[in-house]
Amino acid sequence: MTQPIPYWRLSGFYFCYFALLGATAPFLGLYFDHLGFSAERIGELVAIPMLMRCLAPNLWGWLGDITGRRLAIVRLGAACTLLSFSLIFLGQSYAWLALVMALHAFFWHAVLPQFEVITLAHLREQAARYSEIRLWGSIGFIVAVIGLGLLFEWMSLDAYPLAVTLVMAAILASSAWVPSAEPAQRTETAGEGGFLRQLRRPPVLAFFACVALMQLSHGPYYTFLSIHLEAQGYSRGTIGLLWALGVVAEILLFLAMARILGRFSVRRVLLASFLLAALRWLLLGQFADHLAVLLFAQVLHAATFGCFHAASIHFIQQAFGARQQGQGQALYATLAGTGGALGALYAGYAWKALGAGWTFSIASLAALAAAVIIATRLQENRA
Repeated sequence: MTQPIPYWRLSGFYFCYFALLGATAPFLGLYFDHLGFSAERIGELVAIPMLMRCLAPNLWGWLGDITGRRLAIVRLGAACTLLSFSLIFLGQSYAWLALVMALHAFFWHAVLPQFEVITLAHLREQAARYSEIRLWGSIGFIVAVIGLGLLFEWMSLDAYPLAVTLVMAAILASSAWVPSAEPAQRTETAGEGGFLRQLRRPPVLAFFACVALMQLSHGPYYTFLSIHLEAQGYSRGTIGLLWALGVVAEILLFLAMARILGRFSVRRVLLASFLLAALRWLLLGQFADHLAVLLFAQVLHAATFGCFHAASIHFIQQAFGARQQGQGQALYATLAGTGGALGALYAGYAWKALGAGWTFSIASLAALAAAVIIATRLQENRA
């Protein structure tokens, strides 16, 4: 007898988890700018949590695969994220903030890869429904960016740390509501084996290289977009709405993702994502002062994040066996963190020296390079 999917419990966790991303991606750079840090220091502080994705997911992913106690890791990670971020109330010096960024990110990045495995274990043969659950994370992001954008028009950014800790508390509470599940064991086919053996296959290596390049290309977006738009004369409330627009487009994409992956191969979906990312970064760098172009560029978030992420999750599920799923998801998070950290660092140093236009142009070239790799190295394979 097929077990019912705990749709609302899984969706509720994604809602809270990505509400935290909605609280940090648009506003963390603004908060550091509010504290008076330079563009270089802002880039470094934003890069630190991304760098922690290079270490934390692999450690926790290995532990989850060995022990099978993925939900316990999720709950522990959520609790320690809240406790470590609360240290921000004790000081706002550069060194102290760097410590807070590193500590909370070490635990925060333990959570999502393990939860992705739990979600897919609940879905089992209904894996195509993943996007229907994951879209609630996008809704949580929208609620956070709109709500906090309006809040910070009314209040000072001094309230930012308290707002973030409240969202972290919600993540911890929602994790207590989720039932555990483990991936079904499947028979290994010829050519499969341990994690490293599966990883060494050329298409898998090409895929992970492109994951890093995609996140590298997002460096200026996540680090400086809000600052860039504020310099163009947009209010914080409008900036929040513009971030939300991108995620609305992402939600609509998630609703259609099962049909898209049923019609097109993962390779084609990824290729389209990279090409549209290259276009998007050019538009944001050169034409952000034109509202119509800015709106279109934000709609492209459906491709640069929504298509890319959903197709990547399916690729990893196909590429690795049941006992390597946690490590596969962790490596995905790790390379995304490596690319994101390098993107934030280069954006921080390029922003003042080269300006917004050239900084986003470099991001466009990174996405274009990933498109070439996907076109030449990945095999056709429908999800």
